[in-house]
Amino acid sequence: MTAGQPLRADPQQRRHSPPALHPAVVPSYPPPESGNDESWVWSQIKAEARRDADAEPALASFLYATVLSHPSLERSLSFHLANKLCSSTLLSTLLYDLFVGSLAAHPTIRAAAVADLLAVRSRDPACAGFSHCLLNYKGFLAVQAHRVAHVLWAQNRRALALALQSRVAEVFAVDIHPAAAIGKGVLLDHATGVVIGETAVVGDNVSILHHVTLGGTGKAVGDRHPKIGDGVLIGAGATILGNVLIGAGAKIGAGSVVLIDVPPRSTAVGNPARLIGGKKGDDMPGESMDHTSFIQQWSDYTI
Repeated sequence: MTAGQPLRADPQQRRHSPPALHPAVVPSYPPPESGNDESWVWSQIKAEARRDADAEPALASFLYATVLSHPSLERSLSFHLANKLCSSTLLSTLLYDLFVGSLAAHPTIRAAAVADLLAVRSRDPACAGFSHCLLNYKGFLAVQAHRVAHVLWAQNRRALALALQSRVAEVFAVDIHPAAAIGKGVLLDHATGVVIGETAVVGDNVSILHHVTLGGTGKAVGDRHPKIGDGVLIGAGATILGNVLIGAGAKIGAGSVVLIDVPPRSTAVGNPARLIGGKKGDDMPGESMDHTSFIQQWSDYTI
């Protein structure tokens, strides 16, 4: 294999193509009787890949090499990430071993990847299926690569963690510092231009749209980046700067610039952002993806 050459499926395996599967509606959440989310999601991904390979022969080789030739989600994801992120000097074989080893040694990373797949499938109406997310959603792939970089950072393998960050930023246009902590059930919708700084923390079930920055103020040192609570929704183009706390269930309007804490279940809109009253009920905007319910409370809003 030459430097930077993509990994390929075993040609002996390729001779035995899997049976075709007729198109079917795939549920976005495992049924209660499934028992194990990871095995259920993986079975759905394989079923979708077989269906799509049968319907579109031009993709059959790609789907077999990336999904159907692998025994597990972790190996399929590792193979796909390695091929996406390899370069002439950062070999796909090295990256594959790195991703497989990290996913095998850290079950929490695998569980988080499954939670992310479920989140994307349920929150994004443009997501055609679990396999579509796994193969084509750069936000999902960037987060999975980041989790491996985060493990490397914690192991003091920081040069490799930063090299991986650089490749992710170059390939996916998503820049997440390896030290940043990212929860599970996270959706980076469209993802282009997302920047998350070194000391940022993102909770569970958070949804972040494109061109969002979780950055520093430019003058602080140490713990200098935002802390995002569970269930938060951050609209496109929003900028949150400094060591501020965005409370659980809060909503940040598109294009807002936030420099102060936002209480739980509140909405911040504008530049500079101002707060709109709290919200009652159990709805978590990071899961419901409700971007507009605050408008009726915003007296300056005009059409």
